[in-house]
Amino acid sequence: MNDQRDYTVYAQQGARPGSALAIRNKVLRQTYTLLAISLIPTVIGAWLGMATGLNLAMMQSPGLTMIVFLIGAFGLMFGIERTKNSSTGVWLLLLFTLFMGVMLSQMLGFVLGMANGPQLVMLAFGGTAIIFGAMASLANVIKRDLNGLAKMLFVGAVLLMIAGIANIWLQLPALMLTFSVLAVVIFSAFMLVDVHRVVNGGETNYVVATLAIYLDLYNVFVNLLALLGIFGGQRR
Repeated sequence: MNDQRDYTVYAQQGARPGSALAIRNKVLRQTYTLLAISLIPTVIGAWLGMATGLNLAMMQSPGLTMIVFLIGAFGLMFGIERTKNSSTGVWLLLLFTLFMGVMLSQMLGFVLGMANGPQLVMLAFGGTAIIFGAMASLANVIKRDLNGLAKMLFVGAVLLMIAGIANIWLQLPALMLTFSVLAVVIFSAFMLVDVHRVVNGGETNYVVATLAIYLDLYNVFVNLLALLGIFGGQRR
């Protein structure tokens, strides 16, 4: 875990093509491994949220929940960025995924309360996996620079966050539906950009790479689940 700085310096100094490829492949393997591990605390966090009733408390206080989410998420992401070259960064990342799991319990609890809730969760999980597989495959064949796309997607993500905060008070069903559809599209495209960056050596720190791809997967899953709940949910 302390070899992150070595990878970055080695890449900046200019390695032989074969060596550079080996570095990229190693970072990609480490990223996928840590990404898979990060799902464990996410599941634990979601279970804790529902087992303790935190998901119900969050549903009753959406404004306070948003404040806690913003402080917790951005605070942990800041800590991960500052410690990304050490094992502390890995532990903070796992703590972040635990926290995100607790936040996810609100949506999970709502959907699992439906008659076909478990099926909807599995559909959302499967849909997210299919999207990730498609974007990861594209990332390996696209050779063009995607920085321009990344900038547009960042602007879109910021606008989505503003719309999401506003809709806590507006409570407009049409805005919520539009938000979820756009979020699936934007974060699916972010998957392509973030995996492409690792594949092409643009990101040499697997902790940062894992965080970016995890956020893409998380947002796609949550919004797919919301859409499935809206269109396919069956009341008990």
